[in-house]
This record gives sequence, structure tokens and C-alpha cells, in this order.
Amino acid sequence: MVALGEAMVEFNQTRAGEPHYQQGFGGDTSNAIIAAARAGAKTAYLSRVGDDAFGHSLLGLWQAEQVDTHAVTQDASAATGIYFVSHGPGGHEFSYLRAHSAASRMNPDWLSGAPASCIAQAQWLHVSGISMAISSSACDTVLAAMALARAAGTQVSLDANLRLKLWPLARAQACIRQAIGLCDVFLPSYDDMVTLTGLTDAQAIVEWCHSQGARQVVLKLGADGAIVSSSVSPAADAARSTVAGHRVTAVDATGAGDCFSGNLLARLAAGDSLQAAAHYANAAAALTVQGFGAVASLPHAADVQASGWL
Repeated sequence: MVALGEAMVEFNQTRAGEPHYQQGFGGDTSNAIIAAARAGAKTAYLSRVGDDAFGHSLLGLWQAEQVDTHAVTQDASAATGIYFVSHGPGGHEFSYLRAHSAASRMNPDWLSGAPASCIAQAQWLHVSGISMAISSSACDTVLAAMALARAAGTQVSLDANLRLKLWPLARAQACIRQAIGLCDVFLPSYDDMVTLTGLTDAQAIVEWCHSQGARQVVLKLGADGAIVSSSVSPAADAARSTVAGHRVTAVDATGAGDCFSGNLLARLAAGDSLQAAAHYANAAAALTVQGFGAVASLPHAADVQASGWL
């Protein structure tokens, strides 16, 4: 499987209210592809990074995680993005330094060559709302990549990952709605969908997702698990079911949804049903929230197997 988007260097606050930060890595689709690699999938990442120390560190990270990087471009005239995570009573909050980053310079022409070849050869292409929000040209690139995947027979997954600090709600609604119609599996979170649709009932949200063209939907409910819904082949996979959550002591929820998405896609690529893949992904996500950082806490397959939740 391959993922397309922006990766960044992360500075994650380790003591609430104090200027103590742990340096790591993040970026939603990068987190997801690393999660998939740790789950045992063959993976590649499609992106642009700065030709700087942070960009080189990201390349080293992916290579260490067995994520193919031959379709990652280094840009000598733009920087790699950075973000900070702070923690408080209301949860975690993100602050970004990513304007005019190397990844935001993606455009559809950039896809020709190595990225297009990767997409055509993959079982899955994973994209997100964040990848669409970082610039207009990046949004066009994501939609073009989805169209390339559909033409090549590559399945497409989409995570809404709504970030209103990056784009206005009206534009997010229009672009994500268009992308839903191009995906095979839609993987939104409940909170994002409440904002995007105005709906609060989880089942009604799932129905709305199907009405926009999503044939399979996994609505992530955080600690409460997920709702799995398929309109493709109900005889082979449950048409609508719930995956129960796991009660754990959450330390840092950064990247938990990305962990879920990457593990789910890895299990789908391995041949699991949507329900079984969501069950596995839910266990992986419950493990990752017990550690700091979007990448450092991502579990390996052996960790998920040993959890006792499968």
C-alpha cells in the first residue's frame, strides 16, 4: 500500500503547562503508512520534503521503518514542516509551522513518474483531508492521485482528518465531499463528521457518508470503538456492526486515528474482512494512546497480537 501527503517533525509537550518537548515525527498519512509497515504490510510513501536536516531525518525514519521512499522528492527551495503538540484539560492542541512547506508544493504534474507508478502497482492508496488542506495545488494533487488509482484498479482510502486551522469549513466540506465519491473506504472520526455535516447521531453520519458515494465506512469513535458499514457485499461482510472500544489510560492521543487507519488497511491488504480489520485496528489504536508521540508509540504486529484483545 502507498500513502500520499505531508510528513513533519513533531515537538510533543511531555509536561502540561511546561516548556518540555520530545522531538519526534508526524503527519497523518506518514503515521498511517508507518503503522501499516509495523503491521506487516509492504509500503511506500509519496511526498515532498525539504532538502534540510529535518527532511533527511524523515527519509531516514521511513527507510528504518521499511517504507519505500523512491517517490519522495527533496526540495532545495522549501522547508520541511514542523508542528507542536501541547496538552491540557481539554485534550491535545496542535500548532503548525508549515506554510509554504515542500509538501504544500505538490501539484498534479508531480505525480507523473515515480508517484504514478507506485499508485498503479499498489493494492491501496491512502489520502486525507489534511493533504488536501495544505494548499490548493496539494488538493488538486490528492484528487488526481485518487483518479489515477481508480483508473489503475488500486483501491482508495480516505480519512477526513479535518483541520480548520488549515482551511475554511465551507471549502473543507466541498472538497472532502468530492473526495468521498472517489474512495472505496472512508475512515472519518466522529468529531470531524459532526463538524462537517452538523449531524450528531453516529448512525445518521454513517448513512450520510454512504449517500456521498462511500461504499464502505468505518466511523472512528475514539474510546468507544468504531462503526463498520458496507454497502458492497453484505453477504460476505457485515452490512453494519460495531467494534467495541478498550478502556485504557490514555497518555497522548496524537496519531491514534492514523494508527487505526494504517492497521486497518494493512489487514485489508492481508485479506481480512472489513469487520476483522477494524477489530485489529481498534486494538492497535488502544495501544498507541498509552505512549507519547505520533510515531514512537505505534505498535508492531507482535504487540497487537500480545494485547489479548484479538
